[in-house]
Amino acid sequence: MSSTNASPSPTDFPFADRADRHAVENALAFAPKFDANGLLPVVTTDAKTREVLMVAYMNAESLRRSLELGEAVYYSRSRQELWHKGATSGQIQKIVEMRVDCDQDTLVLLVEQAGGGCCHVGHPTCFYRAVDMEAARAARNAIVPLEAKA
Repeated sequence: MSSTNASPSPTDFPFADRADRHAVENALAFAPKFDANGLLPVVTTDAKTREVLMVAYMNAESLRRSLELGEAVYYSRSRQELWHKGATSGQIQKIVEMRVDCDQDTLVLLVEQAGGGCCHVGHPTCFYRAVDMEAARAARNAIVPLEAKA
C-alpha cells in the first residue's frame, strides 16, 4: 500500500497463480478463476439467516474493490460497469465472510444487508418466488409468490 494513500489500491490484492491445479484445489492461496468473459459468479447470502439474497457476478476489478472496501462491488453485465451494491439505494452489503469453492470459480458472500433488503423491486431477497414443480411439468403458470406458499 502506498504511504500517500490511506486506503489500499486494488493492485494491493494480487491473485495467486492458477498453474498448479492441486495447489488451486488444496492450498490456501486465493486464485480465482474467471470465465471467458472475465466474470466469476457470486452467491450472496444473509450472514445471520443464511438466506440467499441474490446472485451476481464480479470481474477482477470488482473483486479487488470488494476486498478493499469490505462491501460488495459487483460487475453489471447489462450496464457493463462496476456496481457498488447500495451506493445509490442504501442497500449496502457489508461483507462478513467471503468463501470460495473447491476450484475457485464461484464465490459465496455472507453479508450484513443494510437498507431493508437487496432486491431492486423492493423485496428483502431477489428470490421471492418459487416454481411450482407440478404446474411446470404440466406447462401451466408455474411461478408462485413465496408468501402464497406459506
